[in-house]
Order: sequence, then C-alpha cells, then structure tokens
Amino acid sequence: MVQLAPAAAMDEVTFRSDTVLSDVHLYTPNHRHLMVRLNSVGQPVFLSQFKLLWSQDSWTDSGAKGGSHRDVHTKEPPSAETGSTGSPPGSGHGNEGFSLQAGTDTTGQEVAEAQLDEDGDLDVVRRPRAASDSNPAGPLRDKVHPMILAQEEDDVLGEEAQGSPHDIIRIEHTMATPLEDVGKQVWRGALLLADYILFRQDLFRGCTALELGAGTGLASIIAATMARTVYCTDVGADLLSMCQRNIALNSHLAATGGGIVKVKELDWLKDDLCTDPEAPFSWSQEEISDLYDHTTILFAAEVFYDDDLTDAVFKTLSRLAHRLKNACTAILSVEKRLNFTLRHLDVTCEAYDHFRSCLHALEQLADGKLRFVVEPVEASFPQLLVYERLQQLELWKIIAEPVT
Repeated sequence: MVQLAPAAAMDEVTFRSDTVLSDVHLYTPNHRHLMVRLNSVGQPVFLSQFKLLWSQDSWTDSGAKGGSHRDVHTKEPPSAETGSTGSPPGSGHGNEGFSLQAGTDTTGQEVAEAQLDEDGDLDVVRRPRAASDSNPAGPLRDKVHPMILAQEEDDVLGEEAQGSPHDIIRIEHTMATPLEDVGKQVWRGALLLADYILFRQDLFRGCTALELGAGTGLASIIAATMARTVYCTDVGADLLSMCQRNIALNSHLAATGGGIVKVKELDWLKDDLCTDPEAPFSWSQEEISDLYDHTTILFAAEVFYDDDLTDAVFKTLSRLAHRLKNACTAILSVEKRLNFTLRHLDVTCEAYDHFRSCLHALEQLADGKLRFVVEPVEASFPQLLVYERLQQLELWKIIAEPVT
C-alpha cells in the first residue's frame, strides 16, 4: 500500500510505503505459497528450500559479474590456498569430482546504441526469463523459490525434497514486512555472503565467528558447517526465535562439521552485552569470555539500509575489534540499491553512499591501538546457491590489525 504523504508544496511531495518485500521469492510467481504458521505478531511465516548445487560431473563458473541464469561455462576448481568448495562441508573430501551449476551474463554482444520508438521515447528491451529461451546455450538452472509446507506438515512438497538432506537448507521467513522487520526476510546479500563462506572454508574452518544482524540465520547456518562456534546475533525475541528455529531445522548441516550455533541478542545501540539471566537469548559470562578470547571472524549481510543503524553497526564493529583478544577479519555484504528521488530529481543510492563513507572513516581511524584495512572482495567465486547475482551486490573485507 503506497500512500502520498501530505506536503506543503508540490516540490516536497514524497511517497511512503508501509511494506517492504525482498525479491528472492519472486522468481516463480505462479508457484503456490502455503504458510507454515503465524508468528507472535501475526505475520505469515513460510518455509523455503534453498538448494546447494552439488553434483559429480564438472566444475562450472558462477558468472559473478552477471545477472542471467541461462548460460553455463566450465572453469577449473580453485586451489586449496584460495579456498575450496570441492565437497559438502565436513565431508573431508577435496575438489575432485565436484561441480556447480550456475549462471552468468555472457551475451558476448557489443553494446548497441539506444533504440527509440516512433514517438522518440526510449525503447526498453526487457531481458527474457531463462525459461523463455527456446534455444538455451546450456542446461537451464532451477531458480530459487519458496517450497512451502502446509501448517505443521513435516515433509516438503515437490521434487526438490528428493535428494540428500545435505543439499537443502530450510529457512523459515516472512514474505513482506514493515521496514523494522526486514530481518525476517531472506535477502540476496545473505546468499552472496553464504557463497563466500562456502568458498573460503580455509578462513572459517575451526574458528569462532560472530554474525551481526543475522536475521533468519542463513549465513550463520552455512558458517557452522566449518566454524567451531558461531554466535548468531540480532535483536527482538520474535526474530531470534525464528532464527533459533532455523538453526534447529538445519542442525544436521552443522553436525557434519561439528559446529555449534548460539543465538544471542546483540543490540548495536548498546555498549554491553545483555547478561540478564531472565532475558531470552542473553549471554553467560562463559560465552562472553569465549567470544572475546577466540573470535577471529565477524560478518554481516544487508544491514546497511538506514544511516543511523549503519553508524551503529560500524561503532559495534570497532568496539568488538578493540575488545577481541585476537586480530579479526570482518566480511560485509551490501546491495547498492538505486532509487529515483524527487528531492534530487535523479537516481541516487544514499544508503550505499553512507555505507561507503563509514568504510572510509573506519579506514582513517587512528587511535594508536588498531588499524583497519578495507578492501573490496571480487565476486568471482563460485555460486552454490541459486539467486540472481547482480553487479550491485558487493562484498567488503575489513582487517583489524594491531598497530606496531
């Protein structure tokens, strides 16, 4: 429901939307959606399957630059030094015989001049869906879509249920929420971060890791297939309960690597962790000690949509880095969202611009104790989860090092 906000003058007109919908669930709009339950605030909750694309034929590239799911190209597997996805995490096998089905935007055509219609307007050619291509260059790759259960039903409907349970991640989520509840949805940035975690198994294996703003917990679940302990953090009892339920739904994945996921409250607007034993998802003193003594990896996905919250995230990152006993690395996923605003009469990306300014400020921070090295991560690693990897999806790495 979009409402026209009251304004004193026409040049101050703005539009407000009371509902936010992630687009991960829109790839197959004709698929039936049955809700699992209502959460404590009355929002419909769905259960989706996200399929890991393991197979035993060949290795194929993900086309990290691209947007199309249509084409498949062959690529050599990465070496052990740069990370490996040669087998399901925890299996103990190498790269041999591993393959990944994924898509890439490889049209190979030169950019043509803009086409105008008979009225002189720009003629926009829509990119066709992969399924509409009558002569695809390679095998079509399934698109992600919710595979929803009826309420209290235990078995997943459809053909996707027929494979190894280690190929499926089951996530409870909502489909549309107010802005303050967007953590209950699944966003592409979380899938990109999950891909990177699976690629950089060497970075996560055996470590203690902390996710900020975990939402549905998807990235934490993936991290637990390699890490020793993952602290999966967010705020809000309803959201954390959903996250805890997702951890339980996928406990078999963490068990293969021996990882433990602990769902905890971590409020970016507070300096200290909640230790009240009466509060749900609070921290024990032993957990706080373990967090500060052993954590080497911090990660977060799609939490940079509000300037005040973005400031709070970076303050929390800095505060945690100064309290951790060991040097740490933070991996951040963000989508550069372009919006046309009447205020600017132009396409802008203010949330992303503020995120970049915070990265720059962190890099310039000099307190004599730590220095922060910021660098982009090239999204050329393989794609193991099915989603549209846009050019606007970015990963950033922050390395906190002691000043010598």
